Amino acid sequence: MQKTVLLTGAAGFIGSHVAEAYLSEGFRVVGVDDLSSGTRENMAVCEKSADFIFREGSICDRGFVAGLMQEYRPQLINHHAAQKSVPASVEDPFLDADINIMGLLNLVMACEASPIEQFIFASTGGAMAAAPVGERLPDETDKPQLQSPYAITKFASEQYIACYGALFGFDYTALRYGNVYGPRQIPAGECGVIPIFVENALANRPSTLFAYPDMPDGCTRDYVHVYDVVAANLAATRTPANTAINIATGTELSIGHIYRALMTALNKNLPLQTAGPRPGDLRRSVISPALAKQLLGWEAKIGLEEGLATLA
Repeated sequence: MQKTVLLTGAAGFIGSHVAEAYLSEGFRVVGVDDLSSGTRENMAVCEKSADFIFREGSICDRGFVAGLMQEYRPQLINHHAAQKSVPASVEDPFLDADINIMGLLNLVMACEASPIEQFIFASTGGAMAAAPVGERLPDETDKPQLQSPYAITKFASEQYIACYGALFGFDYTALRYGNVYGPRQIPAGECGVIPIFVENALANRPSTLFAYPDMPDGCTRDYVHVYDVVAANLAATRTPANTAINIATGTELSIGHIYRALMTALNKNLPLQTAGPRPGDLRRSVISPALAKQLLGWEAKIGLEEGLATLA
């Protein structure tokens, strides 16, 4: 019997890739997006399939969400729709909470009347990861570093899903992404530094590095390619973990390093300006993917050079 997945954020950078993967696995995909940042062009491959249904609307609309659940009766919800920008969450925490908390609750609470088997949630490891302790990488047992409203709402969402998964009887997996990059990514959003660099480079404009005085090469991050993230979603679909799992490479790279590598990939040599740090930015962020390998059989396959080549 064909299973149906309700996929929010289906027109977005990550969601559209996940939608294509589900279709290739034989799912019926009900893609939901308000097109505030995603585009119909991102779903061009999906819309060629008879198994793809697109519904434009907001997860913040409780009636819309409940209607979708009743009409399509999905066995699986894969939730990627979100307010994705750390700086934007600092500037407008009310909007961040409206989308990332209330939107999530609209989906979760609809599962009481329209039961599901499983809920997959796109969380964040990159925005709430601690700095490495000696040689040990932070893992899922470490206390989250909730230094932005964005990180707070993502962590709170994990708790809501775990709570209602137990109450309503569905399995869940919270995928704590590192800094995801790859084709279709837009400058506005979490992990947007790479598409910003690409956009500037293609226009032959200099870019800006936000750095601390004692970290002149910029903050560090754990960059994971979107194709690896898609593989993690499929692995979680096959084997629900009922916990939060880091999806990352376990490799800490400075933003300056990323810029230089991208210049090489694009065969460019443009200057990099510097400015002070932005509110809400973590100084260092790298996370251990060991639990993902243990529970999901997943590990990142795409290295930085190969990943950046997909953008060139």
